[in-house]
Amino acid sequence: MKNYDVIIIGTGAANIVADAAARQGLKIAIIERGRFGGTCLNRGCIPTKIMVTAANYIREFREASQIGVLSEHVRMDWQVVSKRLWKKVDESHAVKEYYAAMPTIDIYEGTASFIDKKSLHIEMNDGSAAEISGSKIILGIGARTNVPALPGLEETGYITSESLFGTNYPPQPYKSLIIVGGGPIGCEFAHVFDAAGTKVTIVQHNVRLLPKEDESISQYVLDAFHRYGIQVFLNQDTVSVHMEKDKKVLSFRNRTTGEEQEVSAQEILIAPGIVPMTDLLHLEHTDISLDKRGYINTNEFLETSAEDIWALGDVNGLAPFRHKANYEAEIIAHNIFSGNEPDTWRWAQYETVPAVTYTYPEAAHVGLTEKQARNANYEIDIAINHFSASAKGYAMGYEPGDSNDGFVKLVIDKKTKNILGVHIIGPQASILLQPFINLLSCGQLTVEVLHEEIASPAVKMLRHKKLTRNLDPHSVITMGESMTPHPSLSEVTMWTRYYYEGK
Repeated sequence: MKNYDVIIIGTGAANIVADAAARQGLKIAIIERGRFGGTCLNRGCIPTKIMVTAANYIREFREASQIGVLSEHVRMDWQVVSKRLWKKVDESHAVKEYYAAMPTIDIYEGTASFIDKKSLHIEMNDGSAAEISGSKIILGIGARTNVPALPGLEETGYITSESLFGTNYPPQPYKSLIIVGGGPIGCEFAHVFDAAGTKVTIVQHNVRLLPKEDESISQYVLDAFHRYGIQVFLNQDTVSVHMEKDKKVLSFRNRTTGEEQEVSAQEILIAPGIVPMTDLLHLEHTDISLDKRGYINTNEFLETSAEDIWALGDVNGLAPFRHKANYEAEIIAHNIFSGNEPDTWRWAQYETVPAVTYTYPEAAHVGLTEKQARNANYEIDIAINHFSASAKGYAMGYEPGDSNDGFVKLVIDKKTKNILGVHIIGPQASILLQPFINLLSCGQLTVEVLHEEIASPAVKMLRHKKLTRNLDPHSVITMGESMTPHPSLSEVTMWTRYYYEGK
């Protein structure tokens, strides 16, 4: 059995840890069962936003008549969009080659599972097998689509974000598409395919689209989808799927009234959410604890309940965003693989994790919704400003009272005047959100305990002394520790610090 200083499972954000460990000259094993680059590069942030950006231009051109710009027959060239998409996804090969060229790194392409607390069995993709052990293990294995046990679904066939950006990528936009799920993934695909000319229907379990957004944002997106002609059924339980001639038919039932309906389409996209990949790991052979959903419990330093095993990204269930995973990976890299003493360690704070749904227009938020703030017994003020109230907003065509007039909504603690939450719906909401993220990330911070029962000796010491850090708003270091929604143009400014650090 080959032994390594570090084993890293997953090649998404965990690559940041791999780079830090490699700089220390450590012997590293990288295990990847699919394409290198993780969800973001291969089936998430990047390919979807290439599609979304093309769809955004379709919307903008169609609405431009209100500012005196006339355009006719605007359409999406699916072949050009697809070519650009796969060009980016194919960068996964370069990621693999980058690590394969490093003399201290061995690559294992296959599926890993624990056989004891520090040893792994790997079913290689070529049919062979290997067993390795490691002193430190980083789990960045991500999550996958939560496919429901729906009668007839497997027999009829369906797509997910995984298969869409794989063997089931369509040569042309679907003529019609049913999307099961009205969260960020489902709503983004609805926007893309509707703009591409597909007849889109969303069937959503929740009473709202984007249920994690503020209610005012959810309603805005619903109204926008109705204007575009997207059919939306809320508060529904899916019942069954069957084929009828050349169409796939979904049956669903209203959760309140019990009324049953059917809708048919060329294809069905399953996007009701995600589940962690922890079932592949055989964690029963370790001391790693899971929450009731199957996600790995991690503390504020990303430690698991097993000694010298850390977990980051989607698999710890704390927010399924690449920028949050990058943030966690940089914390692990700083604390464990950069020669820093515990007194200088960083820890994760999840109150300032931004979220953006790239519909048209974008929906972005950080912090608490109005309802969450009230439920937390805050006495709050609400401040709202519309795009039309600014000169730039008017120049873009927004008028007071317009149904598409976007807005910024602040949720404010009435006593302290502190910002509890920021919610934005409108063009480039991801950029407009960034100053608030930066503000909320600054100041004097004291370590806040997450899962008190998970603590290495060093963490116990840091908690006892109430480790404190001051993030100066003027410092490039603070800039580096503030999350940036990925992928957004804010990265152009915020990531400048990488060039400073690498000078």
